[in-house]
Amino acid sequence: MANIREFMEAAPVIPVLVVQDIDQAIPLAEALVAGGLPCLEVTLRTPCALDAIREMAKVPGAILGAGTVLNPDQLDAVMEAGAKFVVSPGLTETLGKAAIANDIAFLPGIATSADIMRGMDMGLSHFKFFPAEANGGLPALKALAAPFHEARFCPTGGVSAKNAPEYLAHPSILCVGGSWVAPGEAMPMGGPVDKARIETLAREAAALPR
Repeated sequence: MANIREFMEAAPVIPVLVVQDIDQAIPLAEALVAGGLPCLEVTLRTPCALDAIREMAKVPGAILGAGTVLNPDQLDAVMEAGAKFVVSPGLTETLGKAAIANDIAFLPGIATSADIMRGMDMGLSHFKFFPAEANGGLPALKALAAPFHEARFCPTGGVSAKNAPEYLAHPSILCVGGSWVAPGEAMPMGGPVDKARIETLAREAAALPR
């Protein structure tokens, strides 16, 4: 199975993106890549998400992933659109087996030790801790990571520029997922992307120590 670790190690932050205006897809990707964040997670939360993946994949240096993938049909669709890695909010045997069969890098969401054990039974060792802050934040993840020393994590959900450094300091955490690098006010519907602001936020995120 393709290794998700290389994508998790590409930068300290994987931007979690909700693209609502397809005209913003390419400038958004250009700004994030220029700022040092090459791996981009486009969530399947909008009608144009698949088209956004296709468009953003054209940007030199951009590595496109798809988030909020819930089932094998969506997995097939994002792979066809050009996604190189797949992120899900949870882990089901059906989706896990489909990702493994398709040999695509897969980052499933977990929130409990049972979730991690189910993933490990499938041969998985890298997980998204989601929603991170709502599930107890870093203290909860430390407690989960302790008995699963071989597992590695990407906390997402409530992670911000303020608390990201604390997460990244933990040895079991390879990166964090966050939406703060592409705030809604920098991508107004029907308006231009504020590329300068997004690139600045991306540079700050890319410089976070880990």
